[in-house]
Amino acid sequence: MRIWDGVADDYLGIGSVAVENGVIVAVEENGPSADTRDMSGLTLVPGLIDAHVHMTLDPGLRTPEEQLAVPDEEVRRAMVERADEMVRAGITTARDLGGGKWLEIDLRDRIDAGELVGPRMLCAGQPVTSVGGHCHFWGGEASDADAAAGVIERQVEHGVDLIKVMATGGMLTKGSSPRAAQFDAPSTSAIVRHANARGLDVAAHCHGTEGIAHAANAGVSTIEHCSWIGDDGRRSGYDPDVAAEIARRGIRVSPTISAGWKRFVGGDGKFEKAVKRTFADMRSAGVRLIASTDAGIPGVRHRDLARALPVFAHFAGLTTVEVLRSATSDCADALGLRGVTGRLAHNHAADMVFVDGDPLDDIAALGSPALVLARGRELEGK
Repeated sequence: MRIWDGVADDYLGIGSVAVENGVIVAVEENGPSADTRDMSGLTLVPGLIDAHVHMTLDPGLRTPEEQLAVPDEEVRRAMVERADEMVRAGITTARDLGGGKWLEIDLRDRIDAGELVGPRMLCAGQPVTSVGGHCHFWGGEASDADAAAGVIERQVEHGVDLIKVMATGGMLTKGSSPRAAQFDAPSTSAIVRHANARGLDVAAHCHGTEGIAHAANAGVSTIEHCSWIGDDGRRSGYDPDVAAEIARRGIRVSPTISAGWKRFVGGDGKFEKAVKRTFADMRSAGVRLIASTDAGIPGVRHRDLARALPVFAHFAGLTTVEVLRSATSDCADALGLRGVTGRLAHNHAADMVFVDGDPLDDIAALGSPALVLARGRELEGK
């Protein structure tokens, strides 16, 4: 069995991994021991991590109104199915960045208790947003920093793992402008300080450059989307000073590139060139990227992270090993899970994906796992 540990530039070689009680206790590089199950011909990599999903959302529905009309019990049943599909597709950890009724937190807890099959989940609950702002229908509206503190406290009461703030408007909320910042700089900083004081990191939804700057200066942990939308409503607002601040603070960018972005490859090439140029500029500035898909929005299935990775690599100019790190060790570090998952190493969770083929040469090999281990629980791949 060939092993990639989530960090190295190449395979460790033919070896074996010892697991006890869901935890890796040894990684051997010198061939399998006598009592090891024969996995010859397969490649082992760490379980994949999607840094941005929405478990309550049905990707087959096009509008917030349609999503909100689905009865809670139907949503719960669908989430159970999505979680099962995700983990069998090799996604052993996912970060849920927004819902309205904390249903995803109940799902998280049932997975943790072993009642359900699914990925390890980190959940943000109701995002902090402006009055009438992006995803206001989820219940996190706040008119100012004091009101935002109340929203944060409500999430704490429901046991969230982090806080999500809508630093700008979004694409799918009527009356919301992706270009415009939803909170001024002092309010954004106050929101982050309050969350941090409660021991919680902050993920910031950001499309417009002003909101990206507010989030970076406030010291969020991750910037979602980071579209650099300028005054013209296009991806023309890249600001090298803001990018330098993102890099200086060690903030990770989670650009939510799904498999569906393949439709932007080719054609007149304008969008593709603009996005690739911005990614090249960010990477030159030292900005680090993590894998994410925004699963649950229209057309983006929860199980499709592996299909998204080659598309992400194309737009971001990442090598195969770099994009694999973005979905394993780098992502774990960004989500506060360093030492927990993302690597095949001693005392890390046994989150592992066995595949045919050579994923360091062809990422598509991740698309059909032969076997998945999620915290040591064995599951047939899909």
